[in-house]
Amino acid sequence: MKRMTALAAGLLALCGCAHTAPTVPKVANVDLPRFMGDWYVIAHIPSFPERDAYNAIESYSLREDGRIQTHFRYRRGGFDAPVRTMHPVGTVRVGTGNAVWGMQFVWPIQAEYVISYLDPDYTLTIVARSKRDYAWIMARTPVIPEAAYADAVQRLRDMGYRTDELRKVPQRWPETASDAKATP
Repeated sequence: MKRMTALAAGLLALCGCAHTAPTVPKVANVDLPRFMGDWYVIAHIPSFPERDAYNAIESYSLREDGRIQTHFRYRRGGFDAPVRTMHPVGTVRVGTGNAVWGMQFVWPIQAEYVISYLDPDYTLTIVARSKRDYAWIMARTPVIPEAAYADAVQRLRDMGYRTDELRKVPQRWPETASDAKATP
């Protein structure tokens, strides 16, 4: 019984954390239909599964229930490796201008996902977390100008991230989101 109580308390604590205000900056407003589509991961402070990702592409689409279907594809360890995928579902937090999502990989836990920077053309974005454990610099193209990359890195540094942990994701043309077919 003590074990069940501790487990329930732990799950409630995790779920509760997902609904607190982020401590990283968030953009004022995200036009969700405009944000949907393919984003190439230019660089990241990676989670465990993506630590050796190549050709990483995150794709978003609005679901009928208002949540966001995510399709993350990457090749682990090299350009010729099989494509791997993850399919978390995002839930936009009310009152955040669509900039804070709960990203659910495993029920019932929703990980914090904060759109901390988004350029006016919706071609470059930074996704951050209050824990400053993971971050993603993403763009609509697999390559960005060095000045844009340096600016994004500085933005992460200004948020309190250790940018020496940042990893550039190898991207190779002409692979596109539609080219990356997952192998069973």
